[in-house]
Amino acid sequence: MARSENKYADFEGLRERAVALRREGLSRRQIRDRLHVDNNDILNRLLEGEPPPEWTKRPNAKDDVRERARELRLQGWTYDQIQVELGCSKSSISLWVRDLPKPERRAPSEQAKLAARKRWEHELAIRDEERQRTKEAAARDIGTMTDRDLFVAGVALYWAEGTKDKPYDRRENVIFVNSDAGVIKLYLAWLRLLGVDQDRLKYRVMIHITADVEGAKRYWADLVGVDVSKFQKTTIKKHNPKTVRKNVGDTYRGCLVIRVAQGTDLYRRIEGWWAGMVSGITTPSASGMV
Repeated sequence: MARSENKYADFEGLRERAVALRREGLSRRQIRDRLHVDNNDILNRLLEGEPPPEWTKRPNAKDDVRERARELRLQGWTYDQIQVELGCSKSSISLWVRDLPKPERRAPSEQAKLAARKRWEHELAIRDEERQRTKEAAARDIGTMTDRDLFVAGVALYWAEGTKDKPYDRRENVIFVNSDAGVIKLYLAWLRLLGVDQDRLKYRVMIHITADVEGAKRYWADLVGVDVSKFQKTTIKKHNPKTVRKNVGDTYRGCLVIRVAQGTDLYRRIEGWWAGMVSGITTPSASGMV
């Protein structure tokens, strides 16, 4: 015991050596080993007021997670909820927030509901990531479209979404209606491929009466690259009080109607192309596309 006390008798001299080592960039452990200080309380006193060197500090990314964990704890989150949210271990969370007050205990049923909701939100996030990866991989399967790719896609697209002639009502008009911007872009690219002049295209918006009509017209005009003044009179859909509309919000812009003037010959060719595609179907080979 006497030897231990004599060891720290010259405290001020020992502190000067400890501070000098600290300022050279040594860690607590290195200083402890160099000076043979086995008592943590003594070591704390020797280094009091001396900041640790930068290299001993945790990475900023971990500090950010730590601060977020403390914020969530102050909001009343449990260790389980913080773990699911941040993806870190409970032992780390315990160290980070142990000085904070414990949240009030909730009723078991409420606690279970909150835990279930967080697990479900975590599951949805995982599904969203998987969904996005699948879509990106599928997009890479397409690659750059050739003129023939675009030609065939346009014929199929028109026959699915465009107006069609009826035996009892011969009109043979080329009219296409859609609310999807990507579909509209592909259709216009197809018309350009066919050599349809821009002057032959007539545009009109069909939209619900409660929507932002003028904003929708500007959106579609920008998309197709014409002045909004070139649009024909808008078709307004009146509200049916018996129905509940789901196509609402800032992203609802109605449908764009595109009509090709003097389109009789083009319509006949579209109908013929479609018939040729159907009659030309053969048993597909295993290509690994699906």
